[in-house]
Parts: sequence; structure tokens; C-alpha cells
Amino acid sequence: MKNKILLTATILSVFAISACSAEVGSKEWCDQMKEKPKGDWTSNEAGEFAKNCILK
Repeated sequence: MKNKILLTATILSVFAISACSAEVGSKEWCDQMKEKPKGDWTSNEAGEFAKNCILK
């Protein structure tokens, strides 16, 4: 029973966190990426940042 509750709580947490993410390319997303350490960026994030936040 505890495992079901833990699993449910984990799934709900993931959905809650992902729902708060800014849309890629938006001003909020660009601001979040500027604050995120460059070493933690994925290659996709770096490409999207260049395309949407620098070259825009």
C-alpha cells in the first residue's frame, strides 16, 4: 500500500513540475536558460537558445 502511495505522489510531482515549465523559446524560458549553468545545458537546449534568444 505504501508503494502505491509513493508511486502516485511521485507521478503527481512530475506532472506538477512539468506543468510549470516555460515554453521553449519564450522570454521566460530564455531567462531561465540564462540562469542555468551552461554545463548543464543539453545540445538541444543550446540550439534552441541560440535560435530563439540570440538570433531572434
